[in-house]
Amino acid sequence: MRTVLTHRIELKPNKIQEALFRQCTGAARFAFNWALAEWQRQFEAGEKPNEAALRRQFNAIKPIEFPWILDLPKAVPQQAIKNVGRAYQRFFQKQSKFPRFKKRGVHDAARLDNGPGTFTVDGQRIRLPKIGWVRMRETLRFDGKPLSATLSREADRWFISIPVEIEQPDPVCESQATAGVDLGVSTAVTLSTGEKIDSPKPLKKYLRRMRRLSRAHSRKQKGSANRRKSARKLAKLHARITHVRQDFLHQTTTDLTRRFGVIGIEDLNVKGMMANDKLSRAISDIGFHEFRRQLEYKAALSGGTVVVVDRWFPSSKTCSACGGYGESMPLSIRKWTCAHCDAEHDRDVNAALNIQRMALATVSWTGSNACGEEGAGRSRKTPVKPASAKQEITHGLFVHG
Repeated sequence: MRTVLTHRIELKPNKIQEALFRQCTGAARFAFNWALAEWQRQFEAGEKPNEAALRRQFNAIKPIEFPWILDLPKAVPQQAIKNVGRAYQRFFQKQSKFPRFKKRGVHDAARLDNGPGTFTVDGQRIRLPKIGWVRMRETLRFDGKPLSATLSREADRWFISIPVEIEQPDPVCESQATAGVDLGVSTAVTLSTGEKIDSPKPLKKYLRRMRRLSRAHSRKQKGSANRRKSARKLAKLHARITHVRQDFLHQTTTDLTRRFGVIGIEDLNVKGMMANDKLSRAISDIGFHEFRRQLEYKAALSGGTVVVVDRWFPSSKTCSACGGYGESMPLSIRKWTCAHCDAEHDRDVNAALNIQRMALATVSWTGSNACGEEGAGRSRKTPVKPASAKQEITHGLFVHG
C-alpha cells in the first residue's frame, strides 16, 4: 500500500536564513492577495479567471513591478497563486467559505519547492532553493520519496513540513477489542470500559495570563518595538496552549487505536454546540473535531475501524442494561436510575456502552469483523467514515505511532 506521511520538523536557522524565511512568507502572502484581487477584478469584468493564466500574468509583470521577488525561490509566488485556485475550487464545491485576503502574522507559510528533486534532505539538515542548507532539530523519520517542503512559522519558531511517499504492507489489525467513546465537557473522553480521561484544558489554565498579555498588547503604541515584543509573548502563549492540547489528543487517540480494533464515536454537531455561549470555550478547549480526525486516520493506518454513530441516537438516555428509554435528561444530571429495570447508570459510561453496541451492530451488519476484514454478514451502506491516509507528526510534544 502506498501512503503519504508528513513529518513536521522544527528548523534552527541562522539570522540570515530567518530573514529569508520572513521574506518568503511575506512574498507568499503578497502573491496570494494579488491573485485573489486580480481574480475578483477579472470576474467582475465578465472574464473567466484561472490560476494558470494568473501565474503567467504574474511572471510577465514580476521583473518590472515586483523585482524583489526574484531574490526568493520562484516556487513561493507560484504555489501561492495555485492556492488561490484551490481555494476557489473548494468554495465552488461547498467545502469551504469564500477565499479571504491573508493578514501578516496569521498562519504565515510558504511552499519553497517545485516538487521532488528541487530540495534535498540529508540527516539533520535540508537544502532549500536560494536559501541553502538549514539545520533541523531531528532527522526525517520516514524512508521514502519526499514530495514537497512547506515552511511555516509558529510564534518565534520555524517549521518545515515534508510529506513522504512510502510503500508499506496493508495494515493488519492486531486487536479484536471494541470500545465506545463518549466525548464530553466535564470528562473529555469516557470509554465503554469505564475509563475516564480528563483533558488538561490548557485554555482554561492560561486564560488569566492570556487576558493580561492581551490588555498589555492593546495598550502598546502601534508600530513600536514594545508592541512587537508583546505580540511575540502573546503568540508564544497561544502556541503553548495549542501544543498542550495537541499532545493530549495525539497521545489519547494513539492509545485507543492501538488497544481497540473497532471504535465507535458519536457524530457530534460541533458547529451547533459552539453556538452555546456557556459551553463554546470548554468545547474548543478539548477539540472534539480534531479528536475525531486523528482517530480516523490513525485507525486507517493501523487497520482498525471507526464507526460514526448518528448524532440523533439517544445514547445518554437509553438504558444500556435493558434498552429502555429515559425521560428528557439535562446536562446537570450525571447519574440516573432506569425506570424499567432499576439499573443505576453513570451518564457518560452508559452513553459509551450504547455507542459500543451500535458500532458492533454496524460492523456485523456490513459483514466485517473487528479488524475490518470481510466476513459472512450482509452488506449495506453504513455511517463508517473512511479515514485519511495522511499523518502529521510534529517534533517535540507530539508523539504517536
